[in-house]
Amino acid sequence: MTTKADTEQLRQLDRAHYLHPFTDLGKYSRDGGRIITHAEHVYIYDSDGNRMLDGMSGLWCCNLGYSQTSIKEAIYTQLQELPYYNSFFQCANVAAVELASALVAVTPPQFNHVFFTNSGSEANDTNLRLLQRYYSVLGKPEKNLVISRKNAYHGSTIAASSLGGMSAMHRQARGLDYIHHINQPYWFAEGGEEDPQAYGVRIAQELEQAIDSLGEERVAAFIAEPVQGAGGVIIPPDSYWPEIKRICRQYDILLVMDEVICGFGRTGSWFGCQTYDLEPDLMTFAKAVTNGYQPLGGVMVGDKVAGVLLSDDSEFAHGLTYSGHPAACAAGIATLKLLRKKRVVEETAEKLAPYFQARLQTLRDHPIVGEVRGLGMLAAVELVRDKHSRTRLAPDSQAAVYCRNQANAAGLMVRQTGDAMITAPPLICNRREIDNLVTMLAQALDLTAQHYGIH
Repeated sequence: MTTKADTEQLRQLDRAHYLHPFTDLGKYSRDGGRIITHAEHVYIYDSDGNRMLDGMSGLWCCNLGYSQTSIKEAIYTQLQELPYYNSFFQCANVAAVELASALVAVTPPQFNHVFFTNSGSEANDTNLRLLQRYYSVLGKPEKNLVISRKNAYHGSTIAASSLGGMSAMHRQARGLDYIHHINQPYWFAEGGEEDPQAYGVRIAQELEQAIDSLGEERVAAFIAEPVQGAGGVIIPPDSYWPEIKRICRQYDILLVMDEVICGFGRTGSWFGCQTYDLEPDLMTFAKAVTNGYQPLGGVMVGDKVAGVLLSDDSEFAHGLTYSGHPAACAAGIATLKLLRKKRVVEETAEKLAPYFQARLQTLRDHPIVGEVRGLGMLAAVELVRDKHSRTRLAPDSQAAVYCRNQANAAGLMVRQTGDAMITAPPLICNRREIDNLVTMLAQALDLTAQHYGIH
């Protein structure tokens, strides 16, 4: 354990030198934050000795918690044998080859090839390169426009943030001009009094309208998350994905599924596209593939795309120094072994996820809760001042920030996005831990209601 002096020194160094992602840098340089020192099972500990139930699985990635010894040992063993070698110059390493095969075994049947990256952002950059190469080989280089959704998150590089639809990111960096955005299927905030199923179809048909407007001969693909995670756990109406599926089949465009958050059991299936009966041509993965213990991402490349790429004898001029890093791939192999051996995905879908969703629904009657929505081990709780009009508690999401802070102070790590509290706990939680999560969240809601004078 660190001492009080150690903690203060760490905080000073942190404020002085460490620029944090998605952070008000000026405010952080003055106020600082929490120093996480260690973790076990589904709990994290800070340098002051406080224990927190991790209701966000790290950053949607530690699906198996923090105490998986077999993954740690696999990384250590690999570092002893081959700590690094690249995948350029007609070379491979055992771990990368074995992980590629293991991923093919657990992904939908159209996927028989994988391109490794270090993160989901780089994987979505790779999707753009694959799309452009695919259509170029087909003799259609003009077919290079990509349609995405507003409020989607696909990463934070220039290309990935362009694919995403978050306005705050777009205001700070000029995006790629060949990315176009349609509305998200966010019924609670944007559907008004419209029937949810009618709304789902109408919003999905914006894809068809965009294809017609831009020209089918110019549109390469539609990219989307099965459930928008960082955007606020936006779960589309049941009518949405069937209509998107129809449109993608009707037109000559590819479907790209970003499974960085939804993949590896989060939605109740191995992948979110399986939950929604979709057949993507490209599929982005990262995060839970190594249980967060090593940075690793990639793209599963469907046979339709891979067949064209493999038919061409010229170089695919794209790659990364750490593509297929042996230690990261060893972590991936060990993670997949655990998921399969312990039937984590199946057990979660059958037992834990239904209990998690049922317990969260007990918050529906809370005076400041407008909606509780969830799927598998993902959930969002929308905060309102008035349930009927859906008027928010406070401007600029201040109430949700306050609620998050109360939950954190009580020992629950959850996240605030807009006016929603969102949670995605590890798939290995037990029922008592789920009960504690909901109890602490309810207490944070009580304190927030009291703070804003709602009874």
